[in-house]
Amino acid sequence: MSNPLGVTKTIDFGDGKVIEIETGRLAKQANGSVVLKMGNTMILATVVAAPEHKEGADFLPLTVDYQEKFASVGRIPGGFLKREARLSDYEILISRLVDRAIRPLFSEDYHADTQVMLTLISSDENIMPDCLVGLAASSAIMLTDLPFNGPMSEVRVGRIDGKFVINPYKSELENSDIDMIVAGTMNDINMVEGEMNEISEADMVEALKFAHDAIKKHCQAQLELCDLLGGRKPRMEYNHEVNSEDVKKQVYADLYDKVYAIAKSQAPKKERSKAFSEIVKEYIAAMPEDTTDEVKGLVKKYYGHVQYDAMRNMVLNEKVRLDGRKLNEVRPIWTEVNYLPSAHGSAIFTRGETQSLTSVTLGSKLDEQMLDSPMNSGFNRFMLHYNFPGFSTGEVKPNRGPARREIGHGNLAMRGLKKILPGDDVNPYVIRVVSDILESNGSSSMATVCAGCMAMMDAGIQVKNMVSGIAMGLISGEDGKYSILTDILGDEDHLGDMDFKVVGTKNGITAVQMDIKIDGLRWEIVEEALNQAKEGRLHILGEMSKTIAEPASDYKPHTPRIVRIDVATEFIGAIIGPGGKMIQGIQKETGTSISITEEGNKGIVEIASNDKAGMEKAVKIIEGIIAVPEVGEVYEGVVKTITEFGAFVEFLPGKDGLLHISEISWKKLPSMEGVMEVGEEVKVKLIEVDKKSGKYRLSRKVLLPRPEGMPEPDENEGRERRDNRDRGGDRGRDNRGPRNDNRDRGGRDNRDRGPRNDNRDRGPRNDNRDRNNDGRNRTNGGGENNSQATNDAYNFDGEL
Repeated sequence: MSNPLGVTKTIDFGDGKVIEIETGRLAKQANGSVVLKMGNTMILATVVAAPEHKEGADFLPLTVDYQEKFASVGRIPGGFLKREARLSDYEILISRLVDRAIRPLFSEDYHADTQVMLTLISSDENIMPDCLVGLAASSAIMLTDLPFNGPMSEVRVGRIDGKFVINPYKSELENSDIDMIVAGTMNDINMVEGEMNEISEADMVEALKFAHDAIKKHCQAQLELCDLLGGRKPRMEYNHEVNSEDVKKQVYADLYDKVYAIAKSQAPKKERSKAFSEIVKEYIAAMPEDTTDEVKGLVKKYYGHVQYDAMRNMVLNEKVRLDGRKLNEVRPIWTEVNYLPSAHGSAIFTRGETQSLTSVTLGSKLDEQMLDSPMNSGFNRFMLHYNFPGFSTGEVKPNRGPARREIGHGNLAMRGLKKILPGDDVNPYVIRVVSDILESNGSSSMATVCAGCMAMMDAGIQVKNMVSGIAMGLISGEDGKYSILTDILGDEDHLGDMDFKVVGTKNGITAVQMDIKIDGLRWEIVEEALNQAKEGRLHILGEMSKTIAEPASDYKPHTPRIVRIDVATEFIGAIIGPGGKMIQGIQKETGTSISITEEGNKGIVEIASNDKAGMEKAVKIIEGIIAVPEVGEVYEGVVKTITEFGAFVEFLPGKDGLLHISEISWKKLPSMEGVMEVGEEVKVKLIEVDKKSGKYRLSRKVLLPRPEGMPEPDENEGRERRDNRDRGGDRGRDNRGPRNDNRDRGGRDNRDRGPRNDNRDRGPRNDNRDRNNDGRNRTNGGGENNSQATNDAYNFDGEL
């Protein structure tokens, strides 16, 4: 029986980031499986391949799926089903990183269904798994007998305080000006993707070299793991493609010159494609009737080889491209902004036969994209969506949502553009950029970058710098010859050796993506390609500047305006209200959208609206809620509740005060009946804030003219009495007139009043006071007691 603990190989760079690759313990039914560990992060990688090739396939049907289990972070998935669903965009992007790195390393004639599954089964919040999955996938494949020309690995390279770092922790990456994933073998790099803060071409090359040094050590560790298991398995026997040298020679002899002539004709894409198709159709139609389908299939295959060689030889030998351009020449460009009148910003960018119509929509914090995955949760304020409909290439294609390619292209453009966005203190908006590709003949993702930059500038987003993107290609020969192509066409991408997309400003690079199909790419070629890309990038920026050179000075009239108000955290609850009643009421009343977030020791209220009046009203309400009422200030209030002893008036949003019956008018009011109505507007003055409870006491009569002959009251009389609780002296009760005692006020003999709170400081009693003749019948005080109880509940000191 095999060792249940399996075999483990350790990779230690001496930086504390130890990687362990374990095999032989889990998933032993797969062709190959490993568990990669770093800290608490564990990735299970499995590889399974069909024993026979896929019938009729002339490509590798490879599937790579990366998935993060919620259990890896100790969470239960949301939603109704409470289980992992289809792959998220984030998981698809990581799957593509591995796919693009390992696909070129399989033998060209291997066409069996192959599936690589990468599962995050345990996670560490500070370790990012996307830089480890490539190593895990290659390690698993190396344990199989598949025709894989590995090993390979992927690493993340960052630069912190001027020093390059391999696989930086998540916390370290926050201080890095480079975030780049690099894949490669022992000899070469073959895939790059990342973003950076306007770095130079020379720094880019140094970062790639530093990453490759680490990749070599990862590859060596995989070979040593195989040695621990007795060495690599012999390559599997599989159904190779059917070939015929005689048919191949005949096709080359009959069709090469015709294909070369069409390639050199500089015809547009559709005409060139049609001419290429007609050649092989006529050739097959002219073949003898007894020609087998197998031979016809070989003719079609070798005809593809003819096209490949003819175009490449034309570029290498004559330095001529399919559309007649020079090697470093950019296609003609025309641009336009403000094309869509209802969008917040829009632009058309056309380069040759590639065209992007891009729109920008600005929204409030409520429009943020919520991210909810095990390792990638939070909110996203900048979104870019890339659409590639079939009509852009003249094809019939069902619209079934974005494919992996569209998600990947959109992500590259987003990473290049987000580096030029202003900070949240300058740009309060959530931004959504949508690029619809209307024509495509290569470099559509770079057209998205250019159109996206112009559309944001048209929308009034104060970008830090203009940014453009360009796709570089490579044609290389066996004799060492090579040609670097600027702004490649679709056919040059398909038939070339490299697709190197570079995004940047006049100051430096902000994003890159590179896929290489060949072995032996020399560093001097990479340097030359980057420098040539810079020339093209600056040329494109110049063409864009002819249409729009600076961001618009203001937003479009129909763009929602956003106002931000900083508030103390203790006011957040008051603005939201119980159950959200207050904030929902404000939004309904003013037609605005309001969001509240807490940042540090303060809250930020964000108000968005297209209506200026509604915006101003919402701001006024919010400012009223957070305002600190001041004694002596006059307010416009609204009667909310009427009681027998007065009215409660909302004099500021969310702030009610008691307007006692004695403070409504200089004239004595026998009752509140008919005096005020709920909803009535009334001007009041704040005359007191209770020190203990914070309750507010209002007056209306002090704002009214004083009747002639009425003596001025002592300003301190009331306050001193409340402070001293001295109830002695003549309070004028004997002259109050007869009480209207026709109503039955009830007695108190049977009422359970409970024990008196002896801790209450009632103040000294004035013994000289005649309690029997003070104008009050204490044996019939039910009504007065109710009023006093209400006042006590309101927690005012003294009698109102």
